[in-house]
Amino acid sequence: MNPAGRKTRRRLSYEARILLLTLAGGFPAVVALLLLLWTGDYTPKVIWTLTLVAACCWLGFAFSVRGRVVRPLQTSSNLLAALREGDFSVRARGSAPGDALNGVFQEVNELSETLREQRLGALEATNLLRTVMAEIDVAVFTFDDEQRLRLVNRAGERLLNQPAERLLGRTAAELGLASCLGGPHHEPRPMEFPGGAGRWSVRVSSFREHGRPHQLLLLSDLTRPLRAEEVQAWKRLVRVLGHELNNSLAPIMSIASSLKTLVDREPLPGDWREDVDDGLSVISGRAESLGRFMSAYARLARLPEPKPGQVDVDSWVRRNAELERRLRVELVPGPALFIPGDGDQLDQLLINLIRNAADAALETGGSVRAGWRRADSQLEVWVEDEGPGLSNTANLFVPFFTTKPGGSGIGLALCRQIAEAHNGTLTLENRKSGHGCEARLALPL
Repeated sequence: MNPAGRKTRRRLSYEARILLLTLAGGFPAVVALLLLLWTGDYTPKVIWTLTLVAACCWLGFAFSVRGRVVRPLQTSSNLLAALREGDFSVRARGSAPGDALNGVFQEVNELSETLREQRLGALEATNLLRTVMAEIDVAVFTFDDEQRLRLVNRAGERLLNQPAERLLGRTAAELGLASCLGGPHHEPRPMEFPGGAGRWSVRVSSFREHGRPHQLLLLSDLTRPLRAEEVQAWKRLVRVLGHELNNSLAPIMSIASSLKTLVDREPLPGDWREDVDDGLSVISGRAESLGRFMSAYARLARLPEPKPGQVDVDSWVRRNAELERRLRVELVPGPALFIPGDGDQLDQLLINLIRNAADAALETGGSVRAGWRRADSQLEVWVEDEGPGLSNTANLFVPFFTTKPGGSGIGLALCRQIAEAHNGTLTLENRKSGHGCEARLALPL
């Protein structure tokens, strides 16, 4: 076939090719009929009549086949166009059950129903997201790869004191948010905006939309929560100090009043010196107790920043376990690890944990076990005892709360403060298997 023929073939539409194939299929039969008619002994009227009938039937069936093939495809095309435009109400009416065309129409109808449900769910989810974004008290900003604002919620509008119509399309530098996108995001920062000033929590994350990178900026005002926490901390401080001061001042005032009454008596009783000595001893003891309390409180409040260094876990745990002389601490060694931290503070933390476990174990004649293990990217040091267990776990880390006679109540609070200063956590809970409790210290490797 020459190039011109190939071009002609390419230009033929699908409908034309179906028609030509159908005509080609009936062409041999029509040619044979015409040969028989025109070579046979028939009158011209019969020949022309039969020729016209054959030609009409031939062309009629050819165009009918073309329509039967093309019309379902046009119907499917219209259905898919409706789906593309978001019209999911159009449905195809199937042909005879069991044939291929009916199966195609059924699948298109199922696809339309599935897309309708998905679109409805997406609309509901979008409306919920918009409602949440509009109602939350967190400023939400979305910037594209050119740092131009593409989305802002009501809290963001209030923060910048402008409507969204005037904010969208402007750069982060123009809005005064460039430092938020590029600055540190791990701690609250004092910042001022047209809509308010205070301490703000900054969170930045990245995502892609239509293949382009975007940044999501969240600004949360921490002023009121921090102020509420500060008020609660002052209330706890006043409650603890008031309790301890009353415990010491009440007997001091009572004894001082009794001593004044005693020395005002005329004549003085014979044993007044002994009564005065006893009273002054009690006053001196309560004053010393109050002094120790204030020193302990100051110690808890003035914990210095950790001095960074490398701590050998094996040596650290073994050394502090051997310091307990009242009973033998069973050691369960773990892998050879080194952690960054202040060796002196970590020693103080572990000594307190082992001493508390030994105190509990001595009450019941039990034992103490200590060890360490690696948990993902963290070191986990554990100390468990076979003591009576914990009856109240809610106030364990509250300063000056203690269940031990003569205890100061700052040991566990100080331990947790040291752990958190090393970006770790400290938990204390009753053992799940057996009696006693277990302390777990998690520190980053």
